[in-house]
Amino acid sequence: MSNEFRELLKRVGSGTHTSKNLTRAEAATATRMMLLQEATPAQIGAFAIAHRIKRPTPEELAGMLDAFDRLGSKLEINPNHEYKPVVLGNPYDGRSRTVPVTIITALILAAAKIPVIMHGGDCMPTKYGIPLIEIWQQLGVDFRRFNLAQAQSVYNQSQIGFIYLPQHFPSAYNFVPFREQIGKRPPFATAELVWCPVAGDASLVAGFVHPPTEERFRQTFKIRDTADFTLVKGLEGSCDLSRSRTGIIAMSKSGNCFERLLLNPSDYSLNGSDIALESKAQAIALIKEVVQGNNSELFPAAILNGGFYLWRFGIASTLEAGFSKAEAILTQGKVAAKLSQLQTICTDNPIASTDVVPS
Repeated sequence: MSNEFRELLKRVGSGTHTSKNLTRAEAATATRMMLLQEATPAQIGAFAIAHRIKRPTPEELAGMLDAFDRLGSKLEINPNHEYKPVVLGNPYDGRSRTVPVTIITALILAAAKIPVIMHGGDCMPTKYGIPLIEIWQQLGVDFRRFNLAQAQSVYNQSQIGFIYLPQHFPSAYNFVPFREQIGKRPPFATAELVWCPVAGDASLVAGFVHPPTEERFRQTFKIRDTADFTLVKGLEGSCDLSRSRTGIIAMSKSGNCFERLLLNPSDYSLNGSDIALESKAQAIALIKEVVQGNNSELFPAAILNGGFYLWRFGIASTLEAGFSKAEAILTQGKVAAKLSQLQTICTDNPIASTDVVPS
């Protein structure tokens, strides 16, 4: 048993009237001790539930992210890339209710020369939804194979990167059984949405569900001097804008300020129903149709999301131009070509003899 961790646990787990918030440094210490399992399983489970009930403060989230930065691997910025990389932060436990377009968005951005980095693991509690890594695999791109050097090489060549927990952040991967045993998302699930696995300046995008989370993220960014962010009230907490409701988006501006954008898809004739996720096979088939430039039922969602992010990151001067640009990139085969390039690059990167590929 760790007496040091027990004192931190007592701070957050003493109840409504007597519990106290941790400092940034204390939260970093607690996170490190849980991820490295220097605390006992009983202590870790108790802390995760107590902290969830209390809700992490921005100071505590900053400390958790400090620990993530120390323990997790990061990709290096490629100076040959024309644009600043974009990090798409999505819930690690995937999607279970709606068909995602996140990977299509990534391919659209990369086809427009904007580097994109994603991160996550395999099918994970508590949602057990389809994770991004599995969608990539079904598209013929198996990021699970690569050690960090190989992932860096793929990113440098394709402008698409993936930090995969079992390979690149094993302490976070080893924490997954605790997530399953407590049956609820721990505060780590909040912090990982806004973790930046890039060593250098990047544009951070993260989804959220509840409005207080957005405010908490913005306060955390101030503490950590995160100057370039986009927060989206997305489908299932992802970066995907919904076609069925007005998108609520917070975007950073200079001087530690932000602006609110309310994006109504009906203003651009892109409104409609979000496609229900019936099965993994159905989702993959729809994604493949859009990647090939076919006007399937998922196509408008790809235009909405791709166009917004093209505008957000300076490729298009207006939202209307962004939507037109996204449609052109898809119908002209540029997304299909980007995926084909990525498939070739990944095939040309053999597994090193020292690599460990999880089963």
